[in-house]
Amino acid sequence: MRSAALKAGPDAPVPSCPEWTVLDLVRHQAAVHSWAAQAVVAEPDAGRPEWPKPPKDFDEALSWWDNELSVLITRLREAPADRPAWTFQGPLQAGFWARRQAHETSIHRIDAELATGHELPSLVFDSEFAADGIDEMLTVMIPRQLQLGRQIAGTGRLLVHAADAGRTWEVHLTSGEPLVVTDVQDSAVDADATIAGTADAIYRALWGRPSHAIVSGDQSLLAALPRP
Repeated sequence: MRSAALKAGPDAPVPSCPEWTVLDLVRHQAAVHSWAAQAVVAEPDAGRPEWPKPPKDFDEALSWWDNELSVLITRLREAPADRPAWTFQGPLQAGFWARRQAHETSIHRIDAELATGHELPSLVFDSEFAADGIDEMLTVMIPRQLQLGRQIAGTGRLLVHAADAGRTWEVHLTSGEPLVVTDVQDSAVDADATIAGTADAIYRALWGRPSHAIVSGDQSLLAALPRP
Protein backbone atom coordinates (compact mmCIF):
# COMPACT_ATOMS: atom_id res chain seq x y z
CA MET A 1 0.00 0.00 0.00
CA ARG A 2 2.78 2.40 0.91
CA SER A 3 4.62 1.76 -2.36
CA ALA A 4 1.46 2.38 -4.38
CA ALA A 5 0.75 5.59 -2.45
CA LEU A 6 4.25 6.85 -3.21
CA LYS A 7 3.88 5.94 -6.87
CA ALA A 8 0.52 7.72 -7.17
CA GLY A 9 1.59 10.83 -5.27
CA PRO A 10 -0.27 12.81 -2.59
CA ASP A 11 -2.58 14.74 -4.94
CA ALA A 12 -3.79 11.77 -6.99
CA PRO A 13 -7.53 11.11 -6.67
CA VAL A 14 -8.67 7.77 -5.24
CA PRO A 15 -11.40 6.49 -7.61
CA SER A 16 -12.85 4.05 -5.07
CA CYS A 17 -13.07 6.79 -2.41
CA PRO A 18 -14.35 9.68 -4.54
CA GLU A 19 -13.79 12.48 -2.03
CA TRP A 20 -10.23 11.44 -1.17
CA THR A 21 -6.78 12.07 -2.52
CA VAL A 22 -3.89 9.73 -1.77
CA LEU A 23 -2.87 12.10 1.03
CA ASP A 24 -6.31 11.60 2.61
CA LEU A 25 -5.97 7.85 2.21
CA VAL A 26 -2.52 7.79 3.84
CA ARG A 27 -3.64 9.99 6.72
CA HIS A 28 -6.70 7.78 7.27
CA GLN A 29 -4.72 4.54 7.28
CA ALA A 30 -2.08 6.01 9.57
CA ALA A 31 -4.76 7.17 12.00
CA VAL A 32 -6.49 3.79 11.93
CA HIS A 33 -3.24 1.99 12.74
CA SER A 34 -2.48 4.39 15.57
CA TRP A 35 -6.01 4.05 16.95
CA ALA A 36 -5.92 0.25 16.75
CA ALA A 37 -2.55 0.22 18.53
CA GLN A 38 -4.22 2.03 21.43
CA ALA A 39 -7.16 -0.39 21.42
CA VAL A 40 -4.94 -3.50 21.57
CA VAL A 41 -3.67 -2.47 25.02
CA ALA A 42 -6.89 -0.85 26.29
CA GLU A 43 -9.04 -2.67 28.82
CA PRO A 44 -12.45 -3.79 27.50
CA ASP A 45 -14.31 -1.29 29.70
CA ALA A 46 -11.91 1.60 29.03
CA GLY A 47 -14.10 3.10 26.32
CA ARG A 48 -13.32 4.03 22.75
CA PRO A 49 -9.71 5.29 22.33
CA GLU A 50 -9.28 8.87 21.23
CA TRP A 51 -9.01 9.27 17.46
CA PRO A 52 -5.50 10.53 16.58
CA LYS A 53 -4.64 13.44 14.29
CA PRO A 54 -1.93 12.54 11.76
CA PRO A 55 0.28 15.23 10.19
CA LYS A 56 -1.12 17.05 7.16
CA ASP A 57 2.15 17.10 5.22
CA PHE A 58 2.59 14.00 3.03
CA ASP A 59 6.17 13.19 3.99
CA GLU A 60 5.45 13.77 7.67
CA ALA A 61 2.30 11.65 7.45
CA LEU A 62 4.28 8.81 5.87
CA SER A 63 6.89 8.96 8.60
CA TRP A 64 4.24 9.08 11.33
CA TRP A 65 2.43 6.16 9.69
CA ASP A 66 5.64 4.10 9.67
CA ASN A 67 6.07 4.70 13.38
CA GLU A 68 2.44 3.99 14.32
CA LEU A 69 2.37 0.84 12.20
CA SER A 70 5.52 -0.38 13.94
CA VAL A 71 3.88 0.21 17.33
CA LEU A 72 0.75 -1.64 16.22
CA ILE A 73 2.67 -4.67 14.94
CA THR A 74 4.79 -4.84 18.10
CA ARG A 75 1.72 -4.72 20.34
CA LEU A 76 -0.10 -7.36 18.29
CA ARG A 77 2.92 -9.65 18.48
CA GLU A 78 3.29 -9.19 22.22
CA ALA A 79 -0.38 -9.52 23.13
CA PRO A 80 -1.91 -13.03 23.23
CA ALA A 81 -4.86 -13.21 20.85
CA ASP A 82 -7.21 -13.92 23.76
CA ARG A 83 -5.96 -11.02 25.89
CA PRO A 84 -8.93 -8.84 26.95
CA ALA A 85 -8.99 -5.61 24.94
CA TRP A 86 -11.40 -2.92 23.82
CA THR A 87 -13.14 -3.61 20.51
CA PHE A 88 -16.13 -2.04 18.80
CA GLN A 89 -17.74 -5.36 17.87
CA GLY A 90 -17.50 -9.07 18.59
CA PRO A 91 -15.10 -10.64 21.09
CA LEU A 92 -13.35 -8.20 23.43
CA GLN A 93 -9.92 -9.63 22.65
CA ALA A 94 -6.67 -8.36 21.17
CA GLY A 95 -6.88 -10.87 18.30
CA PHE A 96 -9.83 -8.91 16.91
CA TRP A 97 -7.41 -6.17 15.89
CA ALA A 98 -5.03 -8.42 13.98
CA ARG A 99 -7.90 -9.50 11.77
CA ARG A 100 -9.45 -6.03 11.49
CA GLN A 101 -6.21 -4.30 10.54
CA ALA A 102 -5.25 -6.99 8.03
CA HIS A 103 -8.48 -6.41 6.11
CA GLU A 104 -8.49 -2.65 6.60
CA THR A 105 -5.04 -2.44 5.07
CA SER A 106 -5.76 -4.88 2.24
CA ILE A 107 -8.83 -2.98 1.06
CA HIS A 108 -7.02 0.34 1.22
CA ARG A 109 -4.09 -1.18 -0.65
CA ILE A 110 -6.56 -1.74 -3.50
CA ASP A 111 -7.50 1.94 -3.21
CA ALA A 112 -3.85 3.00 -3.43
CA GLU A 113 -3.29 0.75 -6.45
CA LEU A 114 -6.35 2.22 -8.17
CA ALA A 115 -4.95 5.71 -7.55
CA THR A 116 -1.89 4.81 -9.65
CA GLY A 117 -4.17 4.39 -12.67
CA HIS A 118 -4.85 0.65 -12.59
CA GLU A 119 -8.52 -0.02 -13.35
CA LEU A 120 -8.29 -3.43 -11.69
CA PRO A 121 -5.12 -4.01 -9.62
CA SER A 122 -3.31 -7.23 -10.51
CA LEU A 123 -2.79 -8.32 -6.90
CA VAL A 124 -4.89 -11.33 -5.90
CA PHE A 125 -5.55 -12.13 -2.26
CA ASP A 126 -5.19 -15.69 -1.00
CA SER A 127 -8.56 -17.47 -1.08
CA GLU A 128 -8.54 -18.32 2.63
CA PHE A 129 -7.65 -14.76 3.58
CA ALA A 130 -10.24 -13.28 1.22
CA ALA A 131 -12.90 -15.66 2.55
CA ASP A 132 -12.12 -14.50 6.06
CA GLY A 133 -12.56 -10.94 4.82
CA ILE A 134 -15.98 -11.86 3.43
CA ASP A 135 -16.93 -13.37 6.76
CA GLU A 136 -15.69 -10.32 8.64
CA MET A 137 -17.73 -8.01 6.45
CA LEU A 138 -20.91 -10.05 6.91
CA THR A 139 -20.57 -10.80 10.63
CA VAL A 140 -18.66 -7.79 11.99
CA MET A 141 -18.58 -4.74 9.74
CA ILE A 142 -22.18 -4.70 8.49
CA PRO A 143 -23.59 -5.41 12.00
CA ARG A 144 -21.42 -2.52 13.19
CA GLN A 145 -23.09 -0.21 10.66
CA LEU A 146 -26.48 -1.32 11.97
CA GLN A 147 -25.36 -0.51 15.52
CA LEU A 148 -24.43 2.97 14.32
CA GLY A 149 -27.98 3.56 13.13
CA ARG A 150 -27.88 2.60 9.47
CA GLN A 151 -30.54 0.19 8.25
CA ILE A 152 -30.91 -2.64 5.79
CA ALA A 153 -32.79 -1.25 2.82
CA GLY A 154 -34.27 -4.42 1.35
CA THR A 155 -35.76 -7.81 2.16
CA GLY A 156 -34.71 -11.18 0.75
CA ARG A 157 -32.11 -13.95 0.79
CA LEU A 158 -28.66 -13.37 -0.64
CA LEU A 159 -26.35 -16.31 -1.30
CA VAL A 160 -22.61 -15.56 -1.20
CA HIS A 161 -20.63 -18.37 -2.85
CA ALA A 162 -16.81 -18.39 -2.92
CA ALA A 163 -16.12 -21.63 -4.76
CA ASP A 164 -12.31 -21.60 -4.53
CA ALA A 165 -12.48 -21.22 -0.74
CA GLY A 166 -15.18 -23.86 -0.37
CA ARG A 167 -17.40 -21.48 1.56
CA THR A 168 -20.97 -20.30 1.16
CA TRP A 169 -22.95 -17.86 3.28
CA GLU A 170 -26.72 -17.46 3.30
CA VAL A 171 -27.62 -13.89 4.19
CA HIS A 172 -31.17 -13.01 5.26
CA LEU A 173 -32.03 -9.34 4.86
CA THR A 174 -35.11 -7.78 6.41
CA SER A 175 -35.69 -4.03 6.22
CA GLY A 176 -35.05 -2.42 9.58
CA GLU A 177 -33.92 -5.69 11.20
CA PRO A 178 -30.50 -7.22 12.08
CA LEU A 179 -28.69 -9.20 9.41
CA VAL A 180 -28.86 -13.00 9.79
CA VAL A 181 -25.82 -14.81 8.37
CA THR A 182 -25.46 -18.59 8.19
CA ASP A 183 -22.63 -20.74 6.85
CA VAL A 184 -24.17 -23.34 4.56
CA GLN A 185 -22.78 -26.41 2.83
CA ASP A 186 -25.02 -26.41 -0.25
CA SER A 187 -24.54 -23.58 -2.74
CA ALA A 188 -27.69 -24.69 -4.58
CA VAL A 189 -30.09 -23.42 -1.90
CA ASP A 190 -32.93 -21.23 -3.10
CA ALA A 191 -32.14 -17.51 -2.89
CA ASP A 192 -33.42 -14.22 -4.27
CA ALA A 193 -29.93 -13.21 -5.37
CA THR A 194 -26.48 -14.76 -5.60
CA ILE A 195 -23.02 -13.28 -5.67
CA ALA A 196 -20.48 -15.81 -6.89
CA GLY A 197 -16.86 -15.97 -7.94
CA THR A 198 -13.48 -16.34 -6.35
CA ALA A 199 -13.17 -15.33 -2.72
CA ASP A 200 -10.92 -12.48 -3.87
CA ALA A 201 -13.57 -11.16 -6.26
CA ILE A 202 -16.39 -11.36 -3.70
CA TYR A 203 -14.19 -9.77 -1.02
CA ARG A 204 -13.66 -6.76 -3.27
CA ALA A 205 -17.30 -6.58 -4.33
CA LEU A 206 -18.63 -6.56 -0.77
CA TRP A 207 -16.32 -3.64 -0.04
CA GLY A 208 -17.54 -1.84 -3.18
CA ARG A 209 -14.25 -2.17 -5.06
CA PRO A 210 -13.85 -3.17 -8.74
CA SER A 211 -14.45 -6.89 -9.05
CA HIS A 212 -15.17 -9.78 -11.42
CA ALA A 213 -17.76 -11.29 -9.06
CA ILE A 214 -21.03 -12.24 -10.73
CA VAL A 215 -24.31 -11.07 -9.22
CA SER A 216 -27.50 -12.76 -10.39
CA GLY A 217 -31.12 -12.38 -9.34
CA ASP A 218 -32.28 -9.35 -7.39
CA GLN A 219 -29.16 -7.19 -7.52
CA SER A 220 -30.74 -4.58 -5.26
CA LEU A 221 -30.11 -6.90 -2.29
CA LEU A 222 -26.38 -6.41 -2.57
CA ALA A 223 -26.89 -2.64 -2.65
CA ALA A 224 -29.16 -2.94 0.40
CA LEU A 225 -26.26 -3.97 2.64
CA PRO A 226 -25.10 -0.98 4.74
CA ARG A 227 -21.35 -1.28 4.14
CA PRO A 228 -18.71 1.00 5.73
